[in-house]
Amino acid sequence: MSLIESAMMLAPELIKHRRYFHQNAEVSDELPKTKAYVKKELEKLGLEVLELSKSSLVVNIKGDLPGKTFLLRGDMDALPLTELTDLEFKCEDPVMHACGHDFHTSMLLGAAKLLVENKDKIQGTVKLMFQEAEETLIGAKAMINEGLLENPKVDAAMMIHVFAGIPAPTGLIFYMVEGPASASSDWFDITIQGKGGHGAMPHQSVDPLIVMSKIHLGLSEINSREVGADKFLVITPCVLQGGTAGNIIPDTAFMQGTIRTFDKEVREFAKTRLTEIAEGIGKTYRCSVDVKLYRGCPSLINNKDVRATIVKATQGLLGPQAVIDASLIPEGGGGRMGGSEDFAFISELVPSTMLGLAANLPHADGKSYGQHHPKVMFDEKALPVGAAVYANAAIYWLTENK
Repeated sequence: MSLIESAMMLAPELIKHRRYFHQNAEVSDELPKTKAYVKKELEKLGLEVLELSKSSLVVNIKGDLPGKTFLLRGDMDALPLTELTDLEFKCEDPVMHACGHDFHTSMLLGAAKLLVENKDKIQGTVKLMFQEAEETLIGAKAMINEGLLENPKVDAAMMIHVFAGIPAPTGLIFYMVEGPASASSDWFDITIQGKGGHGAMPHQSVDPLIVMSKIHLGLSEINSREVGADKFLVITPCVLQGGTAGNIIPDTAFMQGTIRTFDKEVREFAKTRLTEIAEGIGKTYRCSVDVKLYRGCPSLINNKDVRATIVKATQGLLGPQAVIDASLIPEGGGGRMGGSEDFAFISELVPSTMLGLAANLPHADGKSYGQHHPKVMFDEKALPVGAAVYANAAIYWLTENK
């Protein structure tokens, strides 16, 4: 029986896993229920489970033959978002698996079972990484700091991400460009200190809201006026806060947002100019401005050789028509993600690649929603495909890189 046939027989089990994770969604590195469930399922397979950081788990599946080590990643955390679907297993807390990590965890559990059943085909070791805190971009780095890539030393790695809201049939695998395949991510906080007062006498105050609005506009001009059109850069203020009443000029205002790009030089330039513009505008209008940059994450790098090997393996498993270049998908971003992915920290250290898996599930009215939307839904028919692709990729890469 082929891996894909074996995975299809696991479908009911994978759906059960996924619905438990979805209904019991947890955020960041606080995943006690998710961690306990995954650990129990891995131990059922006779695997020794290593706990890393607060909520992450690692297992090593050693094959019958010696060889290198290949890493598979599945992230487990959800988003602080109130779910707006009619799913019978929706999460009742204001937490939602709106990015498909419940799929990733379930698929990796399925891959674990397939790999255990096919140890005779594994020439080396497959390391499975069940990761906390991808959404907050701290989980992968925390695991690396605690020895994820050692004992045994990881030689190459891959991840799969499910996608909804794209015009592609469920189960379609697509591969990203070589090189930077996801944007880097940096977050900024800007605190503006003015002088509050009565709304009827603004001349007696120093209005931080005016400064905040001018900073907002000034930041947009970094992209439009200071970075070439051939370079991708997004600077997006997503939080603008200030004031408590319609007749009071507040003492302070606050901005928070994100910076995304694929280019290291553009990344550093944008952070420098953001600080200069915010502080310069503040000085011009007599406000003090404090800029904090944090939660940085580099671009995920698709290694040319690993990417080629994994694409070949997956085409052999599913057929060439089921594995395509992401640039061929309308609205697919040309094969690169504007979003960020903290698997990037791994791709900086070992040759790595990422695959996309279409799993769009429209609502009854035919409308589809993408990641991070409170109405997004994912098609569970993708689960066995992902499990089989994970297991097959690891076995194939180890065989080809003895």
